[in-house]
Amino acid sequence: MIAADYATWFPDEEIDGTYGFDEEALRRVVPIPPRRGFAALWQGWNARVRAVPARFEVGEYTPIGAHEAAEIRYTAADGTVLGAWVARPRERTPRVVVVHSHGYGGRERPEFDRVPDDAAAVFPLARGLGALNVGVGAPAERDDHVVFGIEDPEEYVLGACVRDLWMTQNIADELWGPLPHYLVGESFGGGVGALALAWDDRFIGATVVVPSFGQYDERLAAPCHGSGEAVRRYVAARPEARELLRLFDASTAATFARVPVRVEAALWDTHVPPPGQFGVAAGFADRELMVLPAGHAEYPGRDDVLRRAIDGGREHLRRTMEGLSSRPQT
Repeated sequence: MIAADYATWFPDEEIDGTYGFDEEALRRVVPIPPRRGFAALWQGWNARVRAVPARFEVGEYTPIGAHEAAEIRYTAADGTVLGAWVARPRERTPRVVVVHSHGYGGRERPEFDRVPDDAAAVFPLARGLGALNVGVGAPAERDDHVVFGIEDPEEYVLGACVRDLWMTQNIADELWGPLPHYLVGESFGGGVGALALAWDDRFIGATVVVPSFGQYDERLAAPCHGSGEAVRRYVAARPEARELLRLFDASTAATFARVPVRVEAALWDTHVPPPGQFGVAAGFADRELMVLPAGHAEYPGRDDVLRRAIDGGREHLRRTMEGLSSRPQT
């Protein structure tokens, strides 16, 4: 662990990115218990998406390192037409599909740092966000996006984004057959991934990095520079929305996951407050935790930390696949 000197690293930051928590205190943060109907709602949404035939068109594949990638247009479960990317190994038969989500900045192109050479991949791009879905199905501006549809669980954007992610898994099944799926998600994608993971039995494991949407008791108490600030202000003006958010708490969803999960959680982060990240981590029963000095920020030694994080995630995927192959056949 790098010796952190936050006052020197972030001298102009007005928010204390530790929020008064040291690592010991963060490790004591617990997930929010599920409200009645939590599991049934998510299981029902997953069953609904799994029953929808994948409708999509694949563009031209372009070589990118050990892979070749193509843009796709597909029809979501609610009929919205969205863009995403798919990728396949250039010289190998894929053994696993990496479902690779993204942060609130959207995604400009497929990225393969966390995708092994023998993996196929789908890169879901959240409705409303760049580069392929700007303003489609949800507002493009982050603070409007994160509260879009919040009055109704069936319409809330976070649920829609999870259902879209599951639909890209249907597309992967059509392209490559019934391979195991491994989820990778950072920030927004880590939170959406944690919400998606437990309900779809195609997932064999995951790496979630500085995950958002976790532990709303802590999240709503923490002013920040990220999407949580828009949610905090919304709930302050409309307290009744707090009960709906209980259905979209990534820390709660994590408690239902039964696959190995690697969490990379930060001690300092002014965009996704650390108590929320550690609340998500605490929810996973089969958990590997890497503690980062800081998240959503540049700091001395960050490149080395990122390298070790990527290596650790790839190793977690490798061990997960190894464990899958060693299970007794039934």
